[in-house]
Amino acid sequence: MSNVDTSMNRHSDTARGVILVTGANGQLGTELQRLTWPAGVQVVAIGVADLDLTDAAAIGQYVAVGHNGQRFAAVINGAAYTAVDKAESDLVTAWAVNAMAPAAFGKACADANIPLVQVSTDYVFAGDKTGAWEVDDAVAPLGVYGASKLGGELAVRTSGARHVIVRTAWVVSAHSNNFVKTMLRVAATNPSVRVADDQRGSPTGAADLAQALQTITLRLIADADAPTGTFHFSNAGKITWAGFAREIFRQSAKRGGASAEVTRITTAEYPTPAKRPANSLLSHKAIGAAYGIQPRPWQDALGDILDELIGDVK
Repeated sequence: MSNVDTSMNRHSDTARGVILVTGANGQLGTELQRLTWPAGVQVVAIGVADLDLTDAAAIGQYVAVGHNGQRFAAVINGAAYTAVDKAESDLVTAWAVNAMAPAAFGKACADANIPLVQVSTDYVFAGDKTGAWEVDDAVAPLGVYGASKLGGELAVRTSGARHVIVRTAWVVSAHSNNFVKTMLRVAATNPSVRVADDQRGSPTGAADLAQALQTITLRLIADADAPTGTFHFSNAGKITWAGFAREIFRQSAKRGGASAEVTRITTAEYPTPAKRPANSLLSHKAIGAAYGIQPRPWQDALGDILDELIGDVK
């Protein structure tokens, strides 16, 4: 089943080579490895045990050497320091992973003359806009995480590498730690949960994001004139965190899984070290125009995740 309407052009069918993927054990890295890739394309996914992302020299050497005698055809940098609250006090590590590592990958890709796909975040925005964020809207991160990710964007843009930056938001899956799994875990032992209802956005299935990045990367490899620059990807539709929780429990209950009542609260009632954008809704205009990618509704992506975690609808 296709998660997103990608409308891949004919050039993608001729893509060949080895693609380096960072963040192998994360949500996105896991889904990139689960995808079916065209014949002639090999994905090499690495984690923290394979490459120290705080070591710029090691990153440069890793990309330059390639894999088993083959040079890399592209790099997808999906690794990130994503502990948003911890980043407020661990800013050196956050900046090293989220800004300096992309800088090193950018330089290495420029030197190797291969494309770089860098994953970024809605946290580069202040969240104070009414409508969906466009790719060229002014950035104003509220904390260390967003600022460090913006630093990574700037580093990639000025690296000289042919690149695509994809901002995303509210990523969830059947793997690692994320909002869906947290809600199900809490509901297993609690009859009710308190969730913020004044932050809105669109959840993003990691599998859908992976498929979009696959489309982009294959085209970048096969077509020297493929669109470059900054794009947004999330699933379609908008909801608050509280609304998201309610839909998780509604769909979970239909599958015989855990469910709970959702009490809507304000962000102020649940203070955290890092400020969150009140509006994380991302516009899909640019990615649709450039790559023909039209994301499906977030409810459908959630359904696939719950199918995997719980089982099919009863």
